[in-house]
Amino acid sequence: MTRTTIAVLGSTNMDLVAYVAKAPRRGETVTGREFRTVPGGKGANQAVAAARAGGTVAMIGAVGADEFGVRLRATLAASGVDTDGLRTVEGASGTAHIVVDDEGGNSIVVVPGANGTVTGLEPGDEDRIAAAEALLLQLEVPMSGVLAGARAAHAHGVRTVLTPAPAQPLPAELLAVTDLLVPNEHEAAALTGLTEPHEAAEALLRQVPEVVITLGAAGSLYAARGAAGPVTVPAPRVRAVDTTAAGDTFVGALTVALGEGRPMPEALAWASAAAALSVQRPGASASMPARNEIDAQAGAQSEGTA
Repeated sequence: MTRTTIAVLGSTNMDLVAYVAKAPRRGETVTGREFRTVPGGKGANQAVAAARAGGTVAMIGAVGADEFGVRLRATLAASGVDTDGLRTVEGASGTAHIVVDDEGGNSIVVVPGANGTVTGLEPGDEDRIAAAEALLLQLEVPMSGVLAGARAAHAHGVRTVLTPAPAQPLPAELLAVTDLLVPNEHEAAALTGLTEPHEAAEALLRQVPEVVITLGAAGSLYAARGAAGPVTVPAPRVRAVDTTAAGDTFVGALTVALGEGRPMPEALAWASAAAALSVQRPGASASMPARNEIDAQAGAQSEGTA
């Protein structure tokens, strides 16, 4: 099997996770049952997910000159991610402060730290992007850095996969060089003003050629310009423990599957299997499954629907 080559330009954060029965309301204090520090950040999460799913992955970004930065780099390397493009800068690494409730829901505050320095490409970054089949992008680093990466990918014919999170208005220039947009249903609604996923997908297709909207437990919806209509792929039914990294796991696995030449419905089902495994485990990068686990879950899904 030929391994999919992927570059990821994005954030690395240390996730500071508190587990509670019910998330506090404004002004309320609750007692948590557990606290963990878990390497994360949407960029690092997607890199780890893609590497564990079988991709050859290079990370582009920044960590701080602190203990978190050392651990973040080591976690990526341990998952097989090339960290030569992950630079160390003065100051603190990025952090994400996360509250996870007993239903698996979460609320997150991100403090960018070193991620705020990723305002463009450094020497060698364009070569890393040009050598890849796909570039994964998110919005936890400055928009100028995201745009620089997307422009480089477009110039070299590299597929650009954008996760528009945290949700914010997207420049027309970025949309013009995005091949596949992967929002969740809330981000799709924020981008279009439309709450119905089919309608949101059709609206987004006026700006990008392909869209996948993730629908949580309901699965995912795919739409492409010139296609007959949106296709919905269900997700396996599982009990969620922590949904923090589900979307990033999905995107990493989806990109690997597409790079292997799988048809989109099959790739979506395989990515859903990966995400279903991740939500049954606590943490971000720590929850992401290996390729053999995804294959087993996808096989069980196929047998269940046969």
